[in-house]
Amino acid sequence: MRPQNQILFGPSGNSDSFYAQGNKHTWQAFSWIRERGLSAFEYSFGRGVSLSQETAELIGRHAADNGISVSAHAPYYINLAAAEQEKLEKGISYILETALRLRWMGGQRMVVHVGSAMKMQRQEALENCARGLDMALERLSEAGLSPQLCIETMGKPGQIGDLDEILQFCKRDARLTPCVDFAHLHALGGGCLNQPSDFARVLDQMEEVLGTERARNIHIHFSTVEFGEKGEKKHMTFADTMYGPRFEHLALLLAQRRYTPHIICESRGTMAEDARTMRDIYEAAVRDVSSGKQEIPPSPAE
Repeated sequence: MRPQNQILFGPSGNSDSFYAQGNKHTWQAFSWIRERGLSAFEYSFGRGVSLSQETAELIGRHAADNGISVSAHAPYYINLAAAEQEKLEKGISYILETALRLRWMGGQRMVVHVGSAMKMQRQEALENCARGLDMALERLSEAGLSPQLCIETMGKPGQIGDLDEILQFCKRDARLTPCVDFAHLHALGGGCLNQPSDFARVLDQMEEVLGTERARNIHIHFSTVEFGEKGEKKHMTFADTMYGPRFEHLALLLAQRRYTPHIICESRGTMAEDARTMRDIYEAAVRDVSSGKQEIPPSPAE
């Protein structure tokens, strides 16, 4: 078990190179990513929850043996904004099914998309999502499940999940944590994260709403992204240098403010390689801060 006050880096799923080297099963991934200096892995149930208990526990054993922290991503199509009770119940059932498998894998953090406004007024959709999250937390408790629900910022205007909306949800309960997807924020803002001060505003807002300690322990998704007038199009790779955001602008802030998030890379096919690049960038930033090369401004909440 890794200490809680440690920043972790890892991929969302398996890189193309993992399979190119002859690997076939996710349980094989944990020694593979440990050898690459990584410490986290996110298992995606994005298109459905069908993992057996036997396989989930096998994944959990290999993760534990290699010191890898496992998180999970609930199905993409959950919509807690839905006015129809049947759709809401279905979304909550996906959360429960994901949480159970996350427990079998020995993980704690579960990423959730709360939904889309569809044709309803946004305020109505937000209220529905808030009630849906309350219901999901109650059902999880009744089932004896206690994951940390990481509510993700989204990359399209029609989706529920700009930064302010996510923070307001997370204020409702300590079991809710922001999953800040910087690619999504960048796309939603039309390419708004281009320098350290842009990222600092995001961290400042989190610290103001949730307090410094909760902000320091958020969940992060990071990649570059292609976007258009309607927001996010697709995740790209660090090699696609024409796209942002760039982790260099965030790394020093994380070191200066002593953040300890889990950082999951969602690059397109090179998630482990780019996660390792982020780890190297961050460690260089820590060295700069430790040596006094960079001035450490006080956090607004301190």
